[in-house]
Amino acid sequence: MFVIIGWVLALACIFGVFIAHGGNIGVVLHALPFEMTTIFGAAIGGMLATNPPKVMKATMKGLGECFKGSKYTKARYMDLLALLYDILQKARKEGLMSIEKDVEDPHSSALFQKYPTVGNDHHVAEFITDYLRMMVSGNLNAHEIESLMDAEIDTHHHEAFLAVQAIQRLAGGLPAFGIVAAVLGVVNTMGSVGQPPAVLGGMIGSALVGTFLGILLAYAFAEPLAGALEAKVDEAGKELQCIKTTLLASMQGYAPQVAIEFGRKVLYSTERPTFAELEGHVKKK
Repeated sequence: MFVIIGWVLALACIFGVFIAHGGNIGVVLHALPFEMTTIFGAAIGGMLATNPPKVMKATMKGLGECFKGSKYTKARYMDLLALLYDILQKARKEGLMSIEKDVEDPHSSALFQKYPTVGNDHHVAEFITDYLRMMVSGNLNAHEIESLMDAEIDTHHHEAFLAVQAIQRLAGGLPAFGIVAAVLGVVNTMGSVGQPPAVLGGMIGSALVGTFLGILLAYAFAEPLAGALEAKVDEAGKELQCIKTTLLASMQGYAPQVAIEFGRKVLYSTERPTFAELEGHVKKK
């Protein structure tokens, strides 16, 4: 929603001021289809040539996510920490082997299904169960698991960031493709030097629209999309960091209520529940 609001505000200010200063918007509108086809066609072609299919697929998916609200809310984090609390509490009371069935099949686990928002999230459930399985096996210590967690989170971040880099490269190329469109317009104009000055002026104006559009699309559209997608990637990584911190605190011998406090502390302040809010939510559940 904020992406669309930002675009509308940018376009309103740019073209509103242009028209208010007596600019002829007809010249821009006349050149728009041709210049947009040149710039967008070249940019998409370059993007396809640069990125493998899996990155293009992730980019398309990521662009769709930019227009949705964030799913990483305070309520989601409270459910996540309550889920971890229940799992760790069961393991503490009944032994690690008691959570083996929950780990092997989280979709039929009463613990995971108690919190469907996070329990049915494939990435969250897989991350939790993978490391709980290692804890149950007892073959790895906390330092080894922490190192493995860090490696997985780094891989997840790098993989998700490929889509951000693809859009950033697109943004970097758009001004250059705008210049290409403008040069072609100038070449077309030079081939019509016998035309009246009024006609030549319109042709030169249309050519310059290419440079204008390339810069506008890069810095008002593509770059903001890359920034919005990067924020989504960071939020997803923060959720994994919360799980990692909680599980490691448990492995180091802290009680479940203390372990989830470790996890709560790594969350961003805007979504982090207070101690009282989390305690009340856990007790209620």
